Amino acid sequence: MINQNSSLKIALVEAFATSFPVKQSVTLGIGRAVKRDALIVKVTTESGLVGWGESHHGRAPGAIAQLINTTLRQLVLGMDAADVVGVWQRIYSRQLISHGMGQACALAMSGLDQALWDIRGKAVGWPLYKLLGGRSKPVPAYAGGISLGFQPADELVEEARALQAQGYRALKLRFGDTAARDIERLTAVRKALGDDLVIMVDANTGYSLADVRAVMPVLDELNVAWLEEPFAAQDSRSYRLAAALGRTPLAAGENHFTRFEFNRLIAEAAVQIIQPDLSKAGGVTEVMRIAAMASAEKLAIHPHTLASGLNMAASLHLLCAIDNPGYFEADVARENLFRDHLTNRPDRLDADGCVRPPEAPGLGIDVDEQFLLAHPVIEGPAYV
Repeated sequence: MINQNSSLKIALVEAFATSFPVKQSVTLGIGRAVKRDALIVKVTTESGLVGWGESHHGRAPGAIAQLINTTLRQLVLGMDAADVVGVWQRIYSRQLISHGMGQACALAMSGLDQALWDIRGKAVGWPLYKLLGGRSKPVPAYAGGISLGFQPADELVEEARALQAQGYRALKLRFGDTAARDIERLTAVRKALGDDLVIMVDANTGYSLADVRAVMPVLDELNVAWLEEPFAAQDSRSYRLAAALGRTPLAAGENHFTRFEFNRLIAEAAVQIIQPDLSKAGGVTEVMRIAAMASAEKLAIHPHTLASGLNMAASLHLLCAIDNPGYFEADVARENLFRDHLTNRPDRLDADGCVRPPEAPGLGIDVDEQFLLAHPVIEGPAYV
């Protein structure tokens, strides 16, 4: 715990865009992965206290980093790092709400907000979940991330079987290929691994209404937990129509930004699985608000997780601090240097298929700054 008289004024904000080429490519509804990007935010106070956060790269990591290192930095320098609401409101009023930079700004400010909460926790010596009013508890995890993609059904079954053997009691398959091939893979996994395994499916915005109409009877029959993002976030009409096609709940939220978009998503009532990303939707400050809104409608929060231990830890802390927690999305990608080398991992699975948040102050995650220097950003598309 630091001296409470020490200054928590923000002295420096730095964003680091980093990438690595993918050697074991996975194909999803949005294309074939050719690289992984991450965007790490470092905030330093006048007293020397350092906080870390992760912003989503928006498939343009250099651009989002530049937004943080110029506009957002100038807006928040000199402000109190403990004043997370004040910092959020200043960025909202000066940058987010107008002139066409809303989504990029939401990504940028999410990592900054995480870093401020990391500082708050370190300043008082508490892990984030405790600072948010929660307690450490087991959180059920499902196997997700960039994994379980388009491949022959027998190969997918073996990948899924290995994850089940590790202790995962739930996993998410990738849809968005063709309805027929998606059904073939899903049916093979369900037949091979049994009815006790919880299966979610994610189309990564690659579906049409006709596709949903084709797969929904099979999803219902095979007791799939949810169909995630069949359509783009803005396509509310298709979500509304698709919700009437079967019993399997629709899921969305990783591409919705701030409580204002989630307010409409929840009010439209087509989506029952709410999935904000703490590196996209506005950070810890904003997702706590979103969780409260969802709680009022008896909807659970299942955060979409990201590349490094920073986002993963933030998600776990949040799930331990809200009254409507859902699943934690564990990243089980075979290749993720950000998870394995840039930061330490907070997502160790227990015998019951659950994980717990870190106990160290703040987010409880260490960052290897030498990794950032050794892995500069690779500009260009992440999926082809």
